[in-house]
Amino acid sequence: VQLQASGGGLVQAGDSLKLSCVASGGNFRGYNIGWFREAPGKEREFVATISRNGGGTTIADSVKGRFTISRHNAKNTVYLQMNSLKPEDTAVYYCAASTAVWSARYSSSFYSYWGQGTLVTVSS
Repeated sequence: VQLQASGGGLVQAGDSLKLSCVASGGNFRGYNIGWFREAPGKEREFVATISRNGGGTTIADSVKGRFTISRHNAKNTVYLQMNSLKPEDTAVYYCAASTAVWSARYSSSFYSYWGQGTLVTVSS
């Protein structure tokens, strides 16, 4: 499966952005989809993930209450709605697909397919 992330940009603190991850070339419904981010000088960090049918979601504590994840299987798309953005949310955001069990959802190691990333920059 190929993944294409989009929707990043330069915003001010407190603004919102909605990232999209569009999949092609595979059975989209067969994958859990996750979002990770990588800030300059930092390791890749788990942000959120959603199960194959959308019935299960997990949000990282660092963004809980501000970010939500959803999917539209008919459109082969997963969304990451980001509200109340902070400068510390500045990073390249990647979407990734996994066929691993749900319990492995936090680790990037269990995601086999990755999009190219989209840059989110939040100014103070």
